[in-house]
Amino acid sequence: MTRPRIAYVINSVEGGGAALPVPAVTQVLRDAGAEVRVFALTRRDGRALAPMVAAGLEPAVRDGGETDHFAAAGWLIKEVRNWGATHLWTSLSRATILGLIVGPMIGLPVISWQHAAFLKPWNRRLMRRLQARADLWVADSRSVADLTAQRLKVPAQRLETWPIYFADPAMPEARAWSPGEPLRLGSLGRLHPVKGYDVLIGALARLRAQGFTPPVPVEVAIAGDGDQADALMEQASQAGVTNLTLAGYTSDPRGFLAGLHLYLQPSRSEGFCIAAHEALTAALPAIASSVGELPFSIVPERNGWLAPPGDVDALAKALRQALCAPNTLAAMGRTARADMFDRFSKERFEAKGRAIWTRIHPANGEDRAPVRQANDRSSSRRTE
Repeated sequence: MTRPRIAYVINSVEGGGAALPVPAVTQVLRDAGAEVRVFALTRRDGRALAPMVAAGLEPAVRDGGETDHFAAAGWLIKEVRNWGATHLWTSLSRATILGLIVGPMIGLPVISWQHAAFLKPWNRRLMRRLQARADLWVADSRSVADLTAQRLKVPAQRLETWPIYFADPAMPEARAWSPGEPLRLGSLGRLHPVKGYDVLIGALARLRAQGFTPPVPVEVAIAGDGDQADALMEQASQAGVTNLTLAGYTSDPRGFLAGLHLYLQPSRSEGFCIAAHEALTAALPAIASSVGELPFSIVPERNGWLAPPGDVDALAKALRQALCAPNTLAAMGRTARADMFDRFSKERFEAKGRAIWTRIHPANGEDRAPVRQANDRSSSRRTE
């Protein structure tokens, strides 16, 4: 019996997002008996490359850009054939679209991750047309599973949900706030409009305009880089928000989280949102937008607060409530940590991954696709 070989195709080896969990995801597949190798369509910042190499995934990274799709498809065909792949597993829009085109062309079954809560209109239309080519779709959260069914018209029998995260027992626990020290608030994320840091600055400015003075000094830090840095600092300066620091990219996100007392995730859109779940695992209560998986993981006034995305007033109200009661944050954080280990244990993560792989590759070694409705392919050809 030939050992299955999974070509795990990703957009890039950029740090964050869907790339950094790849070693954990692929380890489950390898433990189930598959060989796995990563194929990246472009490099970008390369920050996810080192952990993939350390995990033995032998990443093949294409020396190309982000818009040369025909060249990327040709490279992918050549590489996966030379490696002897038996399956394609794709992640994020570009890799998924090319995988759905290439896989059936060369006779390989395709399994496609969905992580994004937002899809560009053209990508959404194209993926909807191609969706029947995937043997299975895997969503990283309940919210993304619902969106995949709605916007791509993927039927329930070809859609699974596998949360892309498990709570690591080695995650350090943030130290409780003590009277006499500043209350430290922070966020991990790229400086991009989708993360809503302009909304956060707006909320801090709103509190200032309302004459609100926290009972203790407050420091706010955002760890991440991106082309919005200058605009955010200009916004903060114009609004008189002087306690905000853009800390830049951090190679030690766990250390950054351990130094906080309260986590902030003011995003306009999210899928699973690994950063916020890592913060909850680090025993930090969180103020977050009610997007993606976050409303399932944050229960207001139990382990954090929620605000509608883009709502400056609601975010300011949540901030006021948290800042007025710094002594309550540590207990909320401990509740958050316990919830994460209960809902997202490593055992559950591995069991779900094994079940998905067994569905694709049963123990007898004969690949099987999930049962499809007769009209799957015809309906996928219709325009929206």
